[in-house]
Order: sequence, then structure tokens, then C-alpha cells
Amino acid sequence: MGTDNHRDHADRTGHADRTDHAGHADRTGRAAGLVAEPVLVTGLGATTPLGGDVASTWAAMLAGDSGIRPIEAEWASGLPVRIAGRLAVEPSGVLDRVQARRLDRCQQVALIAAREAWADAGAPEVDGERLAVVIGTGTGGALTMLGQDDVLEASGVRKVSPHTVPMLMANGPAAWVSIELGARAGAHTPVSACASGAEAIALGLDLIRLGRADVVVAGGAEACICPLPLAGFAQARAHSTRNDEPGRASRPFDVGRDGFVIGEGAAVVVLERAGFAAARRARAHATLAGAAVTSDAHHITGAAAEGQVRAMRRAVAEAGLSPRDVAHVHAHATSTPLGDLVEAASVLEAIGRHPVVTATKSMTGHLFGAAGAVGALAAVLALRDGVVPATRNLEVPDPAVELDVVAGAPRRGRLTAALTNSFGFGGHNASLVFTPAP
Repeated sequence: MGTDNHRDHADRTGHADRTDHAGHADRTGRAAGLVAEPVLVTGLGATTPLGGDVASTWAAMLAGDSGIRPIEAEWASGLPVRIAGRLAVEPSGVLDRVQARRLDRCQQVALIAAREAWADAGAPEVDGERLAVVIGTGTGGALTMLGQDDVLEASGVRKVSPHTVPMLMANGPAAWVSIELGARAGAHTPVSACASGAEAIALGLDLIRLGRADVVVAGGAEACICPLPLAGFAQARAHSTRNDEPGRASRPFDVGRDGFVIGEGAAVVVLERAGFAAARRARAHATLAGAAVTSDAHHITGAAAEGQVRAMRRAVAEAGLSPRDVAHVHAHATSTPLGDLVEAASVLEAIGRHPVVTATKSMTGHLFGAAGAVGALAAVLALRDGVVPATRNLEVPDPAVELDVVAGAPRRGRLTAALTNSFGFGGHNASLVFTPAP
């Protein structure tokens, strides 16, 4: 938890070693130039349709399990879409009852994932003014907004919850995590559709490299499984309608794909300046070596290969690598007929056909604003453990996808670098590059 306690200043906070900068830094660590040190991933946290934490989520990914199930609620009975990637573990069973009641579901999952990531990082003792939070989301407190609007219409203003506004705010997940950890170097909320979680991690990297923080808690959260989004995506013909085969509905790169499946959950990473992590003898899962965010300026929902290619190339270049160094690509691959083809062509152009590719949305569904953070989590674990999960439901690979997509069983082997892609409505593109921990 963040603290103003400066005891054992050099050993515990790492500020005394702040000399590895491109420019001058004063003794508080506020740099006039860019931080030249690596940025490490020291903590991981998650709650997803596959598991209530990182270990269970990762085990399920490697087993090829599916977290997509029928929606049993009565409100779904009349919808054309009745399947979703619901959480494997309900937040109400994890959080304090009073606190849970005052948090939107999106905020609940963010807090759960952040707590796990913080504990996994060893709960760094860091000055709150050197600790930042960046949690992206696509819709924020959508369940609260829609639910309280129903209350207003049915029962009048006096029945509306006094907690409505803080519960529906898109910045709520980042705010609650910052409050819990005492983070005062900024609580940021990228809202860039399905690229939000990855963009949050990219911003976390920037904050450390700019000398504005030593530790950043970054990721994405989403929880908007309710009638309106399902109806809207169904009307747009973007969502799979395999209601009778939920486990087979999400099938990236397969010829039989017919759309994505909505999911919910969160994933969070703890990023640290390498000198800070070394001073406290922290263990690292991987290095966040590069990141890039681009925009298509093309179409509000359609993807453009050119913007995706730029994001990948810039992220790889920022990492100081060449495309040949990228051994693994965690694809955005939502299982839409056109989107998967655009990304496949983009990966081929930007990176080549040599990387081992996977698409874990085949198991989790599409977690929108949390998707990029879940992808980052999977890429870090693949890099750390030397194993890439197989893409579920890849039964008949689309011949137009000229990539080495893992199917059937996980692929084992040493990985030199892993790249993740996240793309969102509005033309948002974010790519992250991870390399092994030092």
C-alpha cells in the first residue's frame, strides 16, 4: 500500500538510485529527462470467465476450457443472443458486503484484480506520490446507469440510489484502486473501446519512463452483460448467435466464426522501474519493453490494417527489437468474419509469418475494455512459462489466415519476445511488447 513513510529510503523506495536517466534527476526522483531503466512487470491479478484469479485463469487457458455459458436470467429469454462469458467467481463472494453494494460490478472486478496484482508484487512500500493507477474501461458503470434508470422510470426519484453517480463513473475503477492503495501520482482512465486495457498499460509505461512514477498499477475492467449491449451487438450482427453451443461460439480464425461473445472481468499488472524493483529485491514476471498507440482516422466501427501495422511496428521498434525477434503474438482476434482477416493480414505485414499466434478470446469471450489487459496477462505468462495456449474451436482454419495459429494443444518452447494486439471501435489500436525478465 502507498505510504509517506520514508524509512530505509534507499533500500525500500529505490529513490536513492535515481541516476539512470537521459537527463538530470533530483533526489526525489523527479526527472528532467526520460528514465532509461527497463520497466518490469512484478505483479499480476485477474478475475475472468475462466477463474477468479491468475492461477485458475491460466490453468484453464492451458487446458483449453471455455468460460462461455448460457445466460440463465429471465431478461435474456427474448433476446437473439443468450450466451456470455460470465465471471467464474462472483465478486460478492470475495468483497466485503457493504463495499460491494456501493461499487458497480466493473469497479468490483477492478478492485479484485488490483488486490491480487498488488499482493503478487509483494505490496511495494512506495511513496504515494510516486504511485499511479491506470485502469481502462469501455463502458464503465453501465449496469448501474441502466439499472438506476429503470428504477427512476418505475419508482421515481426517491428510489434512486445516492451512490448512483460514483458507481456509474467511467473513472470509478481507477479511483477506487487509487484510494485503496494511496496512489497520488495520478488515477487515469483510458476509454478507447476494446483497446482500453492495453492503452492503460501503455500509459503506465509512459508514466514511469517520464519519471512521473516508480510504480504503476495498470489494466482494464469491464462488466456490461445486460440486455441493451446484447441487443445492440445482435442488431449489428457482430455477436455470435450459437446459443445452443456456447462453448463452441467463439472461434477466432476458424472458417465457421460468426461473431464475438461478450465477456466480463478484469486483469491488472503492476509495473515498476527496474531500479526501484531491484532495491526492494522484487521478483519480475517479464519486462514491458515497448508499447504503441495509433488511430485509424478511418471509420467508427471498421478496422484499418494500416493503423494496426503502425502500432505493431512502433511497439517493436520502441522495444529495440526487429520483427524477427517477436516469437509470439497474442491476437486481438474477436471471432468476427472480417476483423480476424484484417488482423491476420496486419500481423503478416508488420511481423511476418514466423510467430506462434494464439487467441484466448476463444475461451474467455471478448471482455471489451478489459480484453487488452487479459491479453497482456496471457502474453506475460506465456513468455514466463514458455508455453502458448491453444486457440479453442479452431477446427477448420480459415485458409486466408496465413499465420501459425496454435490449435489443439498448447505449444511449448522458449519465447524471446511476445507482442499483444488490442483494437477498438473508433479506430483505436494498441500493441504491447514483452521480453523476459532480467
